[in-house]
Amino acid sequence: MAQDTSCCGDGFFDSRVHVNVKDYYGKSLKKTSDLKTNACMTPAQPTPAFIRDALMKVHPDVSARYYGCGLVVPVCLEGCRILDLGSGSGRDCYMLSQLVGEHGHVTGTDMTESQLDVARNYMDYHMKEFGYKKPNVSFVQGYIEALTEAGLEKNSFDIIISNCVVNLSPDKKLVLAEAYSVLKEGGELYFSDIYCSGQLPEEIRNHKVMWGECLGGALWWKDLLQLADDVGFSTPRLLTASVVTVGNKELQDILGDFRFVSATYRLFKVPKVSPEACRIIYNGGIPGAEDSLQFDCRNIFKSNEVVEVDGELADILKRSRFAPDFSFQPPGGSTESCCVKPKADIVDPFKLAVELGSQGLGAATGGCCSTKSADCCR
Repeated sequence: MAQDTSCCGDGFFDSRVHVNVKDYYGKSLKKTSDLKTNACMTPAQPTPAFIRDALMKVHPDVSARYYGCGLVVPVCLEGCRILDLGSGSGRDCYMLSQLVGEHGHVTGTDMTESQLDVARNYMDYHMKEFGYKKPNVSFVQGYIEALTEAGLEKNSFDIIISNCVVNLSPDKKLVLAEAYSVLKEGGELYFSDIYCSGQLPEEIRNHKVMWGECLGGALWWKDLLQLADDVGFSTPRLLTASVVTVGNKELQDILGDFRFVSATYRLFKVPKVSPEACRIIYNGGIPGAEDSLQFDCRNIFKSNEVVEVDGELADILKRSRFAPDFSFQPPGGSTESCCVKPKADIVDPFKLAVELGSQGLGAATGGCCSTKSADCCR
């Protein structure tokens, strides 16, 4: 889209894309049913019971203004500091507020004032509903390309989530760089977004409605891999993927043969080293993953089972919030039988979505590429 800019603050300049998106989400859309395609309503995985329970406590007026393409709720959240990029009406923030507990904190940031007004108006309602003595949620107006400029401190968050928002930015690399900056060492960017089967042409990228519907700004999924590496993140690890159906003939005709998926990735802020493979044991007990932990679509760790993982994954587990939940052994350091995992391959989210659909899952609820569907890795 055109990159006309206008000043909005002391440093960051608003682009025409930002103006269009703010108009679309602040004026054109008043509720979920106003969306013109299915992209922002595509579920990436079934909702676990404990998350459904948390969502049930979110006020209906907040949920009615929710637009998202996936489920952005990693496990092991108690006491964490979480940042929600493009928090909108605050639905995910209030849901996560219950999962981090009173000693954790959730910050939501959004550039659209009308969305933030909805979120802030229901602060007292939710704190009373959750039984908290003081708020563990706050909202900041700002741009996801300028987090530090909005007052967010560097190296201050354990986890960053984002739900169908990164595609709305005209500068994805800057978004990732800012996220990297405010994450703590070992921190995680866990986000759902819409990805395309190729690089989109100008006609589609300049289409105002297409951009607002999360299609015009969709990255070619392979570009995400390069951008993450350029910024310093670990290799993006794919958790879930599901096919996006546009559901609008006029827009589908413009899109032609381009295909889209909703996919959830996790990226970690860890040093780029070349550690050796390592045997690990998941100790179990993480709430929501007591007996097994799905780390990505290739790795499901059963409690008390010895597994050999690639060096990068071993390093992530050692340096992240998951470290206390795992035991680590050097390769060959134990006589126990081991389920050996190969070095992580890149998973094609389109092939993963098809594979999961053919299994009747509709979304990733378990490992897919470690056994039957090695063809979705390349």
